[in-house]
Amino acid sequence: MKIIGIIPSRYGSTRFPGKPLVDIKGKTMIQRVYEQACKADMLADVIVATDDERIYKNIESIGGKVMYTASHHQSGTDRCNEIAKQIDADAYINIQGDEPFIQPEQINQLAKKLYEVPKENGLTTLIKPIKKDDEIELLNNPNIIKVVINRHFKALYFSRSTIPFCRNQSAEVQFYKHIGMYGYMKNALFSIANLQSSMLENVEQLEQLRWLENGFDIFCSQTMLETHSIDVIEDLNKI
Repeated sequence: MKIIGIIPSRYGSTRFPGKPLVDIKGKTMIQRVYEQACKADMLADVIVATDDERIYKNIESIGGKVMYTASHHQSGTDRCNEIAKQIDADAYINIQGDEPFIQPEQINQLAKKLYEVPKENGLTTLIKPIKKDDEIELLNNPNIIKVVINRHFKALYFSRSTIPFCRNQSAEVQFYKHIGMYGYMKNALFSIANLQSSMLENVEQLEQLRWLENGFDIFCSQTMLETHSIDVIEDLNKI
C-alpha cells in the first residue's frame, strides 16, 4: 500500500498568527514537523500543503517537498484532498503542522491501522489514555479534544468538553485524549471532502464530527506516546 503523509500548514492562525514559522531552537515549527514525519518509514513521501509563500519558501530552503493549495480551504482535510487529487496513493495521513515533536512511531502506527480498515471508506485516528494525575488539567482544557469509543475502538463522539460526564462518581471510567492526526483511504478522503458542514461540527469546531454525523466510522488506535501541540503562544512554554 502506498501511503503519503501530508502536512497542512497555513500562516493565518486565529489564535496564533504565524505559528508555522515560529522559531524553536533554531528551526521553524513546520520544519520540525516535516523532519519528524520524514522519519516514518511507512510513508512513501511527505508533502507540506500550504497557501502561504513564506511557508513554501521555508520548506523549499531545506530541500523539503511542498505544494501550494488554495487559500479558501477551511480544514486540513480540504488541503489533503487537493493534494490527493494530484498525487495518487492508496491512502493519506494528515499530520498536524503544530506538533513539532510528533513521533515517527505514531505515524507508523496510524499507517498500520490503515491496513485493517475498509478500503472504500476507512478513516483512522490516534487516541491516548488520560492518566489520573492529568485528568483535571486536561479534561478542563477546551484545546484538548476528548473522545469516547465503543468496544470495537470506533469513535462515538469527540468534544472539547469532558466526556463522558461522570454523574456516578463511583463508576470506573477511562478518559481518552484525541491526537489530531488522521489516516484516510483514498475514496474515504474524496467522500468526506464533499460533505457539507454539520451542526455538531459548527458547535464544537471539530471537523471529524461532520464525518460521524454522516455515518462514517472512525477507527481509533491507542498510543501511549505523548505529543505537545502548539495551539496558543503560551504552549511554547511546554516545550
